[in-house]
Amino acid sequence: MKTIKTSIICIALSGLTLASCIGSYATVTKVQNWNAQATDNKFLNTLIHIGLYIVPVYELSFVADFFIFNTIEFWTDSNPMMAGTVKEIQSENGKYLVTTTKDGYSIEKEGEENPIELKFNGEEQSWNVVSNGKTYEILKLREDGTVDMNLQNGQYLNVTPDAQGVKQAHDMIMSTTYYAAR
Repeated sequence: MKTIKTSIICIALSGLTLASCIGSYATVTKVQNWNAQATDNKFLNTLIHIGLYIVPVYELSFVADFFIFNTIEFWTDSNPMMAGTVKEIQSENGKYLVTTTKDGYSIEKEGEENPIELKFNGEEQSWNVVSNGKTYEILKLREDGTVDMNLQNGQYLNVTPDAQGVKQAHDMIMSTTYYAAR
C-alpha cells in the first residue's frame, strides 16, 4: 500500500513540475462543447452535465489535459487535442468554417472550394498564408519579441505584439492601401 501511495505522490509531483500551469484544456473544452449541444433542451443538457460528473468523464478529461495534453502543449507549442476543432463564423461577407490544424488554421468560405491555410513554420518562426498552392509569408517572430510584418510592397514593418504595434501596422496598411487606390 505504501508503494502505491508513493507512486501516486511521485506521479502527481512530476505532473505538476512538467505541466504548464495554464493550458488550453482542449479535452475538457470538447466535452463541454458536446454537452452544451447534446440536445435542444437546456434542462436535459444540465442532467447530462451532472451525469458526466458522476461517471467521471469531466474528471478524466481534466486529468488527461493537466498531465498529458497541456504538458505536450507546453513543450511543443501545440496541443494534439486541438487539431480538427471547427468553428463556424458568420460575418457580413458570408459564413466561414475555421478548422484548427496541426500547424495552424484552415479557413473555408461557404460555397467556395479552395480554403485558405494559415500555417506556422517552426523553423522560420513565421506565419504564412497558403492559397492555391502558393505560400506567402505574412509575419515573422523575432528573438527580441517583436514581429516583422511583410507588407504588400515587399518591405517589412517591425512592430511590438501589443495594442501600439497593432495600431502601427493598421495605420501602415491603410496608408499603403489608400495610396494604391489613388
